Amino acid sequence: QVQLVESGGGLVQAGGSLRLSCAASGSFFSVNAMGWYRQAPGKERELVASIARSLITTYADSVKGRFTISRDNAKNTANLQMNSLKPEDTAVYYCNAAVIGTFGLRGYWGQGTQVTVSS
Repeated sequence: QVQLVESGGGLVQAGGSLRLSCAASGSFFSVNAMGWYRQAPGKERELVASIARSLITTYADSVKGRFTISRDNAKNTANLQMNSLKPEDTAVYYCNAAVIGTFGLRGYWGQGTQVTVSS
């Protein structure tokens, strides 16, 4: 059983900052890529940022220069530092991880955390 637990969402004014955290726990060998996705009302879930175990990162064009993803391989955690937030960043943010265990390679999702940016 693998669980991803997210924290750090909330309400912030435009231009403000928030930091999201995701921790993987359970029985597994290792965590490969980790990423943050978001889904706004009426829209499809989209990739915000991802980070490989090698620490190579990718970002959606809409967040480049404002968001920073990081991870701690020893702790199986990933963080998303969000600066200069805009109202269009409002969404439920989900952590995703590719986990290797006795079950092979599987993707897991966190429960989601709400981020609301007021104008």
